[in-house]
Amino acid sequence: MNKFAIGFRWAVVAGILQDWFFALPGIFIPSAILQFAKADPVAPPVWPAYASLLLTLLSFFYIPAAIDPFRYSAFALFTVIARVGGVIFFFLLNPGAFPPLFGYIDLTFALLQGSLLVLAMLAAGPKVPESATATVAR
Repeated sequence: MNKFAIGFRWAVVAGILQDWFFALPGIFIPSAILQFAKADPVAPPVWPAYASLLLTLLSFFYIPAAIDPFRYSAFALFTVIARVGGVIFFFLLNPGAFPPLFGYIDLTFALLQGSLLVLAMLAAGPKVPESATATVAR
């Protein structure tokens, strides 16, 4: 595995841990997490708790990309796309509704993971389909 793929793997793991830092407590104590993030309180807090649950579940789909971005290339691509989705949500669809920190976190991870994924794929060279190698081996 090339150095860019290793960097991508660590960037994905860092993103997962960052998501869990907010999301896991947010499931159980959403009001405290909103206060910590300097966001407006919500009554009832069931929707922020549910959003935290969804973020936790989404982060589980990042794990295959962290394990092997080449074997699970679709997961790796969607890992980056999900971060871009967060940027769009926080900066374009709901500007000013949430603390900008959330959007900047997703922007940072989108740029870092996206750049490393592109560099890792370029450094790996062209992908040869398995059926082509089986035909040549005969």
